Amino acid sequence: MKILVKAADVGSFANAARQLHMSPPAVTRAIAYLEEVTGARLFIRSTRSVKLTAAGRLYVEDCRRILTAIDEAEASAGGSHASPSGVLTVTAPVLFGQIYIMPILIEFLREHPAVTGRVLLFDRVVSLVEEGIDVAIRIGQLQDSDYVATRIGSVRRVVCGAPAYFKEHGVPETPADLLHHTIVVNTGSSAPIDWRFGSDKSPVSLHPRLFCNTVEASIAAAASGWGLARVLSYQIAPAVAEGRLEVVLEPYEQEPLPIHVMHSEGRHVSAKTRAFVDFTVERLRDTGLGSGSIGIARP
Repeated sequence: MKILVKAADVGSFANAARQLHMSPPAVTRAIAYLEEVTGARLFIRSTRSVKLTAAGRLYVEDCRRILTAIDEAEASAGGSHASPSGVLTVTAPVLFGQIYIMPILIEFLREHPAVTGRVLLFDRVVSLVEEGIDVAIRIGQLQDSDYVATRIGSVRRVVCGAPAYFKEHGVPETPADLLHHTIVVNTGSSAPIDWRFGSDKSPVSLHPRLFCNTVEASIAAAASGWGLARVLSYQIAPAVAEGRLEVVLEPYEQEPLPIHVMHSEGRHVSAKTRAFVDFTVERLRDTGLGSGSIGIARP
C-alpha cells in the first residue's frame, strides 16, 4: 500500500522506486500484485507516466486512511500520541485560499516540520475522496454528506463599483436601477445573467457589457471605474478598505453565505487533519473581520 500511494503521488513507477530505494521491477510487481488481489485495474500506464483509474483513486484513499491508522496505532502502542506528519491536502476557493488559507497553512507547516502541504484552489466543488483531500473550506450551503463540518463564519454577496463610476453614473438605489448601469459578470456564459436580491430571491434580468472568466478580472474592471460587479464580500475587502471600491444595494442583499471547514468523518481522523482543522478554525475565527461590514462575519 505504501508503494501504491507513493506511485500515485509522484505519477511514475520509476520515480516511486527511486524515492523508496527500490528497483523499478519491484514496484511494478507490487502494483501488479495489488491489481490481482483487488481484481481491479488501478493505473493507466503510458510510456511517460501512470495515472490512477477511478477504482484506483478510491483504493488509494482507502490505503491512505489505513496507513494513517496503522501509524497512529503504533504510536499509541508505544505510549506516545501521534504527531502530525505526512502529506496534508487542502482545498479552498481560489481567492479565499490565497488571502486566508495560504498564510494559515504556511504557519502550520512551520510548526509541524513533518507535514508536507498540498493546496488545491478551485472555484468549484471537488470531491474530497477523488482528489485525495484531507480538509476543505467551503462557502455556501452544504449538501448532506458524510463529512464533519465546522462553521467558522459567513460572507455576503455584494454589488460594488468604483467611486469614480458612481460620480459619473450615480448610485443605484434599488436592484431595478441596475438595468440602467454597466454590468460586469465573472462567468464565461454569453447568456443574460439574473442577479437575485432579498430574502425572496427576486431576480433582476441584466444584459452585461463585459464577461470575465475569473473573479479577479471582474473586480479589476469594477475598480477601474468601468462598471458594477457582484462578488463575495471578502474578495474586495482590501479594495474597500483602500477606498478603491464601494458597496451598494446593501439593504437588498440576500442572507450571508456560511463558511465551513470540512474533513472526512470517522474515529480515525489523522493527526495532521485533526491538528490542521483545529488550527484553521481558531485562526479564521480570529481574523478580526467579523465586526466589519466587509469580510468574514462570525457565526
